[in-house]
Amino acid sequence: MSATLKVTHKTIGAEVRRGTYDVVVDGERAGSVDMNATFETPLEPGRHTVQVRDGRKSSRPHDFDAAADETVVFRCGGKSILPVFLASFFVPSLALTLRRVSD
Repeated sequence: MSATLKVTHKTIGAEVRRGTYDVVVDGERAGSVDMNATFETPLEPGRHTVQVRDGRKSSRPHDFDAAADETVVFRCGGKSILPVFLASFFVPSLALTLRRVSD
Protein backbone atom coordinates (compact mmCIF):
# COMPACT_ATOMS: atom_id res chain seq x y z
CA MET A 1 0.00 0.00 0.00
CA SER A 2 1.28 3.47 -0.80
CA ALA A 3 0.52 7.02 0.22
CA THR A 4 -0.06 9.95 -2.14
CA LEU A 5 1.49 13.43 -2.16
CA LYS A 6 -0.53 16.22 -3.83
CA VAL A 7 0.97 19.68 -4.43
CA THR A 8 -1.34 22.39 -5.79
CA HIS A 9 0.03 25.67 -7.18
CA LYS A 10 -2.69 28.21 -6.48
CA THR A 11 -2.89 31.64 -4.91
CA ILE A 12 -5.60 34.23 -4.50
CA GLY A 13 -5.06 37.52 -6.28
CA ALA A 14 -1.99 38.62 -8.24
CA GLU A 15 1.18 36.55 -8.07
CA VAL A 16 4.51 37.82 -9.37
CA ARG A 17 6.25 34.44 -9.30
CA ARG A 18 3.83 32.43 -11.42
CA GLY A 19 6.15 30.03 -13.25
CA THR A 20 6.26 26.26 -13.12
CA TYR A 21 7.75 24.91 -9.88
CA ASP A 22 9.77 21.74 -9.47
CA VAL A 23 8.50 19.46 -6.70
CA VAL A 24 11.40 17.96 -4.74
CA VAL A 25 10.66 14.95 -2.54
CA ASP A 26 13.39 13.61 -0.24
CA GLY A 27 16.02 15.63 -2.12
CA GLU A 28 15.08 14.29 -5.58
CA ARG A 29 13.03 16.06 -8.26
CA ALA A 30 9.71 14.19 -8.45
CA GLY A 31 8.00 16.35 -11.09
CA SER A 32 6.63 19.84 -11.62
CA VAL A 33 3.47 21.81 -11.00
CA ASP A 34 2.11 24.62 -13.19
CA MET A 35 0.04 27.60 -12.05
CA ASN A 36 -3.53 26.51 -11.17
CA ALA A 37 -2.58 22.84 -11.49
CA THR A 38 -1.96 19.91 -9.15
CA PHE A 39 0.93 17.45 -9.07
CA GLU A 40 0.41 13.97 -7.59
CA THR A 41 2.90 11.21 -6.87
CA PRO A 42 2.78 7.95 -4.91
CA LEU A 43 5.01 7.61 -1.84
CA GLU A 44 6.11 4.82 0.40
CA PRO A 45 4.56 5.20 3.86
CA GLY A 46 6.90 6.89 6.33
CA ARG A 47 8.74 10.17 6.91
CA HIS A 48 9.41 12.43 3.90
CA THR A 49 10.52 15.96 3.02
CA VAL A 50 8.94 18.12 0.31
CA GLN A 51 10.03 21.44 -1.18
CA VAL A 52 9.17 23.46 -4.29
CA ARG A 53 11.85 25.17 -6.37
CA ASP A 54 12.05 27.55 -9.31
CA GLY A 55 15.71 27.87 -10.21
CA ARG A 56 17.39 29.69 -7.33
CA LYS A 57 14.07 30.46 -5.62
CA SER A 58 12.57 27.87 -3.29
CA SER A 59 10.30 27.20 -0.35
CA ARG A 60 11.59 25.97 2.94
CA PRO A 61 11.62 22.17 3.17
CA HIS A 62 8.69 20.60 5.03
CA ASP A 63 8.90 17.25 6.81
CA PHE A 64 5.77 15.11 7.00
CA ASP A 65 4.67 11.58 7.83
CA ALA A 66 2.58 9.65 5.33
CA ALA A 67 0.56 6.59 6.35
CA ALA A 68 -0.56 3.85 3.96
CA ASP A 69 -3.55 4.97 1.85
CA GLU A 70 -3.18 8.58 3.13
CA THR A 71 -3.19 11.60 0.82
CA VAL A 72 -0.94 14.40 2.04
CA VAL A 73 -1.84 17.75 0.47
CA PHE A 74 0.29 20.91 0.17
CA ARG A 75 -0.45 24.24 -1.48
CA CYS A 76 2.33 26.39 -2.93
CA GLY A 77 2.66 29.84 -4.41
CA GLY A 78 4.93 32.79 -5.00
CA LYS A 79 2.88 35.46 -3.29
CA SER A 80 4.11 37.09 -0.07
CA ILE A 81 3.90 40.36 1.81
CA LEU A 82 6.25 43.11 0.61
CA PRO A 83 8.94 42.80 3.33
CA VAL A 84 9.22 39.02 2.77
CA PHE A 85 9.19 39.50 -1.01
CA LEU A 86 12.10 41.95 -0.76
CA ALA A 87 14.02 39.73 1.69
CA SER A 88 13.65 36.79 -0.72
CA PHE A 89 16.16 38.43 -3.08
CA PHE A 90 18.80 37.84 -0.40
CA VAL A 91 17.32 34.65 1.14
CA PRO A 92 16.00 32.59 -1.81
CA SER A 93 14.26 30.07 0.50
CA LEU A 94 11.72 32.81 1.34
CA ALA A 95 10.67 33.28 -2.30
CA LEU A 96 8.05 30.52 -2.51
CA THR A 97 5.49 29.38 0.03
CA LEU A 98 4.51 25.79 0.77
CA ARG A 99 1.83 24.96 3.32
CA ARG A 100 0.17 21.74 4.31
CA VAL A 101 -3.60 21.83 3.95
CA SER A 102 -6.37 19.40 4.80
CA ASP A 103 -7.67 17.32 1.91
